[in-house]
Amino acid sequence: MLRQSKDLQNLAISATDGAIGDVKDLYFDDEAWTIRYLVVDTGSWLASRKVLISPIAAGQPDWAAKLMPVSLTREQVKNSPDIDTDRSVTRQHETDYLNYYSYPYYWGGMGTWGTGQLPQPYLPGYAGYGSTTAARAEADKAQARTEARQSDGDPHLRSCKAVVGYHISVIDGEIGHVQGMLVDEESWTIRYFVVSTSNWWLGHDVLVAPQWITGVNWVDQTVSVDLTRDALKQAPEYDPAVPLTREMEIAVFQHYGRAGYWSDETHDPKDDVPNRGEA
Repeated sequence: MLRQSKDLQNLAISATDGAIGDVKDLYFDDEAWTIRYLVVDTGSWLASRKVLISPIAAGQPDWAAKLMPVSLTREQVKNSPDIDTDRSVTRQHETDYLNYYSYPYYWGGMGTWGTGQLPQPYLPGYAGYGSTTAARAEADKAQARTEARQSDGDPHLRSCKAVVGYHISVIDGEIGHVQGMLVDEESWTIRYFVVSTSNWWLGHDVLVAPQWITGVNWVDQTVSVDLTRDALKQAPEYDPAVPLTREMEIAVFQHYGRAGYWSDETHDPKDDVPNRGEA
């Protein structure tokens, strides 16, 4: 199921032995377009220190209570690496963080989360469960540490909260701004940017997949998209009050003449349609 990023930012976080704090932001990876961390304000408990919580630790949220349990103790969180969330989080910072919790590195692997498509800790049969698999895990971690040192100068984590409001630039001009994001609550992948076109005409909210983004200018606060103004103007309207079904998603991708992100799972010939939305 897809969730609005603002809903995730309204959650309180509960450890196995008590409250941790409230989510204030989400950090996403601008290469894989996946939420990597929740930024949690601990309030008076830790003198308003902000800590990172990985989706690897996340349990099933109670959406009615706006509460997400995590498989961590307050002591673990208290002793976690102190990362200044007001500054760029480097790959080395992430390496220290993931090593502290014994989480796998998500970069360098074939899946969205390194070894797979879903966020999960090392499983029995992988790290530490047999000499061959343990050696492979250590080799993978050594390679990832090398990559971390090499990429320290290139921050790749971005704030969801900061991107809201960025202008949308298309092939033939500008049209709208980022209103929010829709996140897959299983993989934590950003499936869509919600784009508001209301400032350009009496328009509506439409959906744009990250795969169609050709670049983000973090200085000018502009997101460039490989679509036309007319394509977005005629796109199916997105209503945040209505749950997005697969049929509605198919209609969006058919409009733009693009293959759905689920096409790797199952292929449906009806998804192969000509472009009806672009000029």
